[in-house]
Amino acid sequence: MYIIDGHNLLWSVHKVQPDQGEIDEIKLCRMISEYLKLSGDSGQIVFDGIGPPEKETFNYIAALEVFFSGTNTDADTVIKRKIEADSAPKRLIVVSTDRQVRDAARSRKATSIKSEQFWAGLLTQLSKRRKFKEPNEKQQGLDDAQTKRWLDYFDIEQ
Repeated sequence: MYIIDGHNLLWSVHKVQPDQGEIDEIKLCRMISEYLKLSGDSGQIVFDGIGPPEKETFNYIAALEVFFSGTNTDADTVIKRKIEADSAPKRLIVVSTDRQVRDAARSRKATSIKSEQFWAGLLTQLSKRRKFKEPNEKQQGLDDAQTKRWLDYFDIEQ
């Protein structure tokens, strides 16, 4: 299971790929969700603060739980608590570039990945997705003989 430092990853995305300025919290979560579904894994992402006023959209993201730290603490503290509370920390993969978060992961024998590395792996996996090839007939339509066969099959007169 992944535990991801949300704003840390978002900052890394914009640093590594400045042209990705349109990626916000929700788009980031959707991309991570796709990645997790492809890898058959699950995860949690923690953002600093209270987040956007309307959080309904975050409820429909598969394989990824979204958390906001609130006003009294920060995402790093929440992540460190999650690492500490986990009953099987060796199965965790913690994504953050923050040294204290990475140290907390290593102290519990969890795997720690820098945000830039995770993002590069995510983009590679998503680019490998098998694209479904639509049949030519969908784009070009049926030829006259195929159309006649279907009309005859359903006993439809022209």
